[in-house]
Amino acid sequence: IESERIKKGRIMAKPTGFLEFSRELPQKRNPRERVKDYKEIETKPDDGITAKQSARCMDCGIPFCHSGCPLGNIIPEFNDAVYHQNWKLAYEILISTNNFPEFTGRICPAPCEASCVLGINKPAVAIEYIEKSIIEKAFELGYARPRIPSFRTGRKVAVVGSGPAGLAAAAQLNAAGHAVTVFERADEIGGLLRYGIPDFKLDKAILDRRLNLMEEEGIKFLTNSNVGVTVTIQHLREEFDAIVLCGGSTVPRDLSIPGRNLKGVHFAMDFLTQQNKRVNYKPVEEEPIMATGKNVLVIGGGDTGSDCVGTSNRQGAATVTQIEILSKPPKERTAQMPWPNWPMILRTSTSHEEGCERQWSVVTKEFLGDSNKSLKAIRLVEIEWKPGEGGKPASFVEIPGTEREVPCELALLALGFLHPQHQGLLDQLQVEYDERGNVKCKNFQTSIPGIFAAGDMRRGQSLVVWAISEGREAARAVDEYLNEFSVLERKSVGMLHL
Repeated sequence: IESERIKKGRIMAKPTGFLEFSRELPQKRNPRERVKDYKEIETKPDDGITAKQSARCMDCGIPFCHSGCPLGNIIPEFNDAVYHQNWKLAYEILISTNNFPEFTGRICPAPCEASCVLGINKPAVAIEYIEKSIIEKAFELGYARPRIPSFRTGRKVAVVGSGPAGLAAAAQLNAAGHAVTVFERADEIGGLLRYGIPDFKLDKAILDRRLNLMEEEGIKFLTNSNVGVTVTIQHLREEFDAIVLCGGSTVPRDLSIPGRNLKGVHFAMDFLTQQNKRVNYKPVEEEPIMATGKNVLVIGGGDTGSDCVGTSNRQGAATVTQIEILSKPPKERTAQMPWPNWPMILRTSTSHEEGCERQWSVVTKEFLGDSNKSLKAIRLVEIEWKPGEGGKPASFVEIPGTEREVPCELALLALGFLHPQHQGLLDQLQVEYDERGNVKCKNFQTSIPGIFAAGDMRRGQSLVVWAISEGREAARAVDEYLNEFSVLERKSVGMLHL
């Protein structure tokens, strides 16, 4: 029935749904209560809300959400299936392009929604929420089961790194019939998903649920396996027919100003990783980084900075302030950010809702310490941005009289990442780098035949959804390299053909 409906071109859920229903998202736990624990913030998906939201998907002719999504998710079709309560079909459509909707349904900024045609003059369809609803329903109803390949090629592939790119590459290569082994230098599989994203955004039981399926499908995971240190490159090249590097972008951007070496100035990811270990009852071997009772300053206005805000509040910080060097974004799109482009507008995260002072156009001048060389304050100054002339980038000037000192015992640097770690694995391989220090590739293959790269290691720091896309596309390139053709589909760019 569903196949016939789509063949006849009737793929919208409810013709008048976008007129009848407004955008609605599931209830979130009360901020005062949720800061007392690390459980997920959102409540369980509501079938009634999901049905109404899927009904808002229009018969828009050209679904720009397809191109807005790095994975090319086939969104109108799974919205239609959800509206008609055909959860199995919705699940099959969704996983045809996205290996891990339970991750993207929780932590993706939803570029698809920014490209939603309804978003031109109304709030966009709640695509991310619908995606999460589909995958949770699939697990509940037993549709999400191991998909064991019906044949094996006899080829072996090593995937180095178990973040979203590495897991996606492993899943696709295994589906193509290759024997896949994933090497992870940490003590647990998951990379950024395990030790970078707080549990209140992604419960690690969700990650383990997926990893269990992947193991049942035949993928082998090896932890505490630091390739280039505890595992030799020579071993991988002798044992495997191809290697996929998915180590991520792990060299953080530093802030080289006076006082940087004071006790109390830390990289954001070190802070987040420690807390993820505590939540999951793992020992923290490094010197503890805690916000309890301290004035916390988060330097950097992105998602990582937001995660630091939420974690600091849960640890019982006295105050939490987040500063950003850029100007405060507008609340709505401007002429410079037209639909369907991603709009650089003001976004308030769930962590900000829990309590945080936010400041824009602020530069950190100096970290100030006490007699014990511990951080006690930070000197800040407000700036004004000046547009560049003759094609030059914009620059800023300090505003006289705005320099000030603010009390601070913990400063967290959430300034992004520069490039992957060169020392060790990459330098030993002698791969070529691009101008930004990332691994240089052609069709995901590095300068060394048989060795591929994907995710942040190749494209630079980016989104989880881009990492999954990279892993999928790299897997196809590896499959072509091994077989001279690939059984894996290219990224979807149009209608699903059932």
